[in-house]
Amino acid sequence: MSIVEAVILGAVEGVTEFLPVSSTGHLTILEKLFGHTIDDPDITAFTVIIQSGAVLATILFLRKDIARVVPAFFRGLFNKAYRDHPDFRFGWAVLLGSIPIVIAALLFKDAIETTLRSLWFVAGALILWSGVMAFADHAATQVRGEKDVTWKDTLIIGTVQCMALIPGISRSGATMSAGLLRDLDRVTVTKLSFFLSIPALTGASILQGVGEADRISSGVGWTNTIVATVVSFVVAYASVTWLLKFVSKHSYSIFIFYRLALGSLLLLLLATGTISAK
Repeated sequence: MSIVEAVILGAVEGVTEFLPVSSTGHLTILEKLFGHTIDDPDITAFTVIIQSGAVLATILFLRKDIARVVPAFFRGLFNKAYRDHPDFRFGWAVLLGSIPIVIAALLFKDAIETTLRSLWFVAGALILWSGVMAFADHAATQVRGEKDVTWKDTLIIGTVQCMALIPGISRSGATMSAGLLRDLDRVTVTKLSFFLSIPALTGASILQGVGEADRISSGVGWTNTIVATVVSFVVAYASVTWLLKFVSKHSYSIFIFYRLALGSLLLLLLATGTISAK
């Protein structure tokens, strides 16, 4: 991998991580176009690790919310009198909603890193999940806000988030769709998606960094991995800032049409043999 490729991949990760268009799907497509074997252990590890840059951007963006929710959560954990506070309930809900994807990632680790990396899966997921997003966007009543979020909401949203282990579905696309179907408003489900990304992506990045350190060193290289992570941090911060402003006034239609177009183009390229699935 060249340093230019690392910068491009980091920028794409930063732009797409929190948009409902699938960052892993985009990275997988680009890695294939750059000539890499997309299910090689160092490539799959690189794809996961550079997400940590986007996570750091999210933490920075949500710093005021985190500074409010985390202390409230620990106060409520040790003092029953604080457990009715909305910030405690929100913190507990986020923690509970993060559990399903951890279990699913551990159970299906091999399939996620090999079989599901096929571009056929990416194309199919981009197109099929667009239908789910369109239905959720149309059916949403958006009558509930952040203070209305319950553990039941996040457990359902967190379970649906597991679908994002299939490249092309999109973690944010899955969580936002599930949140809308729980009648939460777009700003709330977008911010909740940001919160749920922190434990999920941090844990995955650490596991891949530790478990695949030698393969990164002999393959993609740590210099390229670090550069891509830094770039993803910078770009992701701008991306999350823009996204929250955008969803406060618009539906997800633009993302749905984009997913359909990209998925259809990818299917055409695969069907004609222009690119191979792996």
